[in-house]
Amino acid sequence: MNSFKDFIIQYRGALIGALVAILVLFTNLYKLIIGIILICIGIFVGNYIQHNKFEVKEKLKNFIDKL
Repeated sequence: MNSFKDFIIQYRGALIGALVAILVLFTNLYKLIIGIILICIGIFVGNYIQHNKFEVKEKLKNFIDKL
């Protein structure tokens, strides 16, 4: 019994993480989380392009020329 208690104390963070992951899977929250992440990526890319128009145009031009 003492070794089980030591195991729980040593790996409680991993166990809590596994329980949260199971909860997210069962409640389909992963779809919401993926959506929020995609929205954040879109916001970041749009902001980057807006502030660095000329650099992005050059990079795209060079990329298309390589193709």
